[in-house]
Amino acid sequence: MQIKLSDIDERRFGIRTAKATDFDRHDIPYLFSFCASERVELLIARCSTLDISVCQEMEKRGCRLMDTLVYYSNDLGKNTFSANLEGFTIRNVRPGEEDAVRRIASDAFRGYSGHYHSDARLDQHKCDEIYEDWAYRSCVHKEVAEDVLVAEFKGAIIAFATLRIVSPEEGEGVLFGVARAFQGQGIYRGLIINGMRWCASRGVLKMTVSTQITNIAVQKVWARLGFEPLSSFYTFHRWFT
Repeated sequence: MQIKLSDIDERRFGIRTAKATDFDRHDIPYLFSFCASERVELLIARCSTLDISVCQEMEKRGCRLMDTLVYYSNDLGKNTFSANLEGFTIRNVRPGEEDAVRRIASDAFRGYSGHYHSDARLDQHKCDEIYEDWAYRSCVHKEVAEDVLVAEFKGAIIAFATLRIVSPEEGEGVLFGVARAFQGQGIYRGLIINGMRWCASRGVLKMTVSTQITNIAVQKVWARLGFEPLSSFYTFHRWFT
């Protein structure tokens, strides 16, 4: 179980926020004790869906379900695919392109149905900015993402993917964004395939990806590329003010 204050969320929203992960039913009293002692205004808590009693106890304590996150995994030794994107080029991001990636994230994730946007008490414009900031920081801070791929069309960046290694066996495709004008043209699929190649080139055995359970379109892409369901998590918000 882990719970800590979230400085980045406090800066974003001006709200004293704590985040909790990997907890079970027996940890819940401590979560609330921590929030009381630290004068937390908003608790964001993510737990496995495997034990429904955790969900029921969180609801009993006034928590509201904001999203369900699903993870998929791909065995890189079994699946190889080609990514033929006529007219498009996928390459590593270059210094100075951070703002272009930020703009793609702004366009792609406007109004996205993650747990922040699902909370009506949070400023929705600031929720949009989370993805812009995340994409930008992925380009400039290795602790956020080890690499960023971009898709280019006629000299303009129109999509991106952020990647990292999470263990000697596993790589992760973290954040993907395609400009709305270019969605539905196979660019996301191309980024996933290039992400698989990036992971394989670093010697890991599998690649994981995640999204909200309602995001059916990307899950269809993953399934066609050999990804299989791995795990799922509920995200709760609890306001104390």
